[in-house]
Amino acid sequence: MYEPEPRRRQRPGDLFTGMGYLGRGLAWVAKRPKQYLFGLIPAFIALVLFGTGLVFLGINAGDLAEWITPFADGWSSGARSAMRVVAALAIFGTGAFLSVIFFTAVTLLIGEPFYEGIAVRVEESQGGAPPEPDVPLFVQIVRGVRDAIVIGLMAVGFAVVFFVLGFVPVIGQTVVPVIAACVTGFFLAGELTAIALERRGLRRKERFVLLRRQWLVVVGFGAATVVLFFIPLGAVFAMPGAVAGGTLLARERLAPEKEQLSAPGTPGMPGLPYPHPR
Repeated sequence: MYEPEPRRRQRPGDLFTGMGYLGRGLAWVAKRPKQYLFGLIPAFIALVLFGTGLVFLGINAGDLAEWITPFADGWSSGARSAMRVVAALAIFGTGAFLSVIFFTAVTLLIGEPFYEGIAVRVEESQGGAPPEPDVPLFVQIVRGVRDAIVIGLMAVGFAVVFFVLGFVPVIGQTVVPVIAACVTGFFLAGELTAIALERRGLRRKERFVLLRRQWLVVVGFGAATVVLFFIPLGAVFAMPGAVAGGTLLARERLAPEKEQLSAPGTPGMPGLPYPHPR
């Protein structure tokens, strides 16, 4: 089993380095319009699904807030209204947190051939792509669905915590959204780097070991992507670039340490004979 190097010390500049990977990914697809246009199709399909859900949630957030705060019925009108506004914001914020993560997972599943192609071409433009893993397509699909479910369940757990903390005065409306954006970014980066890391034989647990070791870079990349995804239609237009940026991040900051430990011909850990700049 792959054992990572000891955890490196994180530096504040790593956050901006991570943001830079998103910029590089967007620049890469901007120079290749054909790859960019193909990558828009699955993102648009997923956006229709999740956008409709968020609109529905926004319209009904007030009713849901009233339903979950029956204890406030006897309060004064001002206190009752304030509580239900906070509850509505917490409900919608939780929905938005989950929608970004599930949007990315669903988009990658729908557009697996599109985004696999983008990832491979990004690698080839940087010196060479790893060989396709010797795993049947059906097994890859099952693993992808299973990983999406596991990551989704972890996200739901965080969403419950953020929902509860959203009721804390001031902190719930200031600090909690920032932390939620960082956590969302971490999970989002985990999904966007999965294609490149899976081609290197890394399963979900091993991938998240690497993500935690470089967590500031990962959060910088993911949080910047979250910001773009919340701009109207940003999730559609940014998705191909986000996949390209995630591939560059995986190649240069996450995967090289595994490849340094992998000698060509080593059983269970094949060497990869192409350069990997840091």
